Amino acid sequence: MAWECGIGGCGAVFEDVESAVVHQATEHERRECEVCGTIVPDGYLAIRHTFTEHSRAEYVRAYGASSEDVRNREALLEEIESVADTQALADELRR
Repeated sequence: MAWECGIGGCGAVFEDVESAVVHQATEHERRECEVCGTIVPDGYLAIRHTFTEHSRAEYVRAYGASSEDVRNREALLEEIESVADTQALADELRR
């Protein structure tokens, strides 16, 4: 399965999800979390931060998100985490 970067119309395509996440973390601007102000890599890692560090209600308030937005992001997290080698990803991002 190919993985496409969805940040700002980037469209770069990768053979594995780990490469796509590393690309997002290293090739795109970091973003400030609207809930807590932490600076995080854009894309998957920003979504993961928001949904693991904050409540759904905080996310909705801070980003003006709808319940559909929440469901879409939760589904994306589940899809990525079901196939990603999270240890290899963490190791790569520490380099």
